[in-house]
Amino acid sequence: MVYSFEHAKAEGQRKKQYFELMGHRALYADGWVASTTPPNPPWDSGAAGVDEITGYQWELYDTTKDFSQAKNLAKAEPKRLQDLQLLFYTEAARYNVLPFDNSKVARLDPAIRPSLTRGRNSFRYAEGMTRIPEGASPDIKNKSWSITAEIDIPANATGLIATHGGLFGGWGLYLDQGKPVFHYNFVGVDQYRIVGKEPLRPGKQTIKMDFNYDGGGMGTGGMVSISVGDNEVATGRIEKTIPIRITLDESLDIGEDCGTPVNTSYDVPFRFSGTIHGVTIDLK
Repeated sequence: MVYSFEHAKAEGQRKKQYFELMGHRALYADGWVASTTPPNPPWDSGAAGVDEITGYQWELYDTTKDFSQAKNLAKAEPKRLQDLQLLFYTEAARYNVLPFDNSKVARLDPAIRPSLTRGRNSFRYAEGMTRIPEGASPDIKNKSWSITAEIDIPANATGLIATHGGLFGGWGLYLDQGKPVFHYNFVGVDQYRIVGKEPLRPGKQTIKMDFNYDGGGMGTGGMVSISVGDNEVATGRIEKTIPIRITLDESLDIGEDCGTPVNTSYDVPFRFSGTIHGVTIDLK
């Protein structure tokens, strides 16, 4: 694109470009665009049952006259459309796009990717470990799990101990004016907040959040208990949990929140005001 910065009216140098995303495909060639019509809405996971070749209809546009692609010429110029379709498959074969995979929800699940965390049940983190992507984080979905944090705090300590996700779904364990809080955000639709009644005393403390999953399928709920040392200080229920993916673009963070907040009661980065000696996440 650099040539266009100095010469705004320069003729385009890219004559051909293929596109493919989750089974949807298109080809640009010399001003013409051939593209597939999605067989169903993007939020509908049923595309996995659509035939990768015959299940998609094609559209055709002349962008030299119709830059906004308002007039579909597929029926008016079937030969041109066929040529562009064949060119698309030629490019797809050249760049190893084939075979197509038009599944949606399944492809968003990080569990299908190679992972250093798969098969492990216990994870240990130190303060300052942040921006850990979901594919490299403990898979807490659809199971019982716990967080144990060893901390050293001043009076009325505040800040994030551990969090994953943000405003659009996720969880956070933190202190609010010394009180331990576990907040679970069900994709921005339902919010669950379990909080201790009394502030923690200053000094070394061990906080544990234990989530006991109901089971019986994906995305069901469970009971939360928060303990400080050997004493249970809060309990509560989460009715629904995220079944497939917590976040597309946020991370697991220890000691601060590097993305959006898991709820609007605090401002990021919401750094922990004490010292975190270690955080352990166990999967059960």
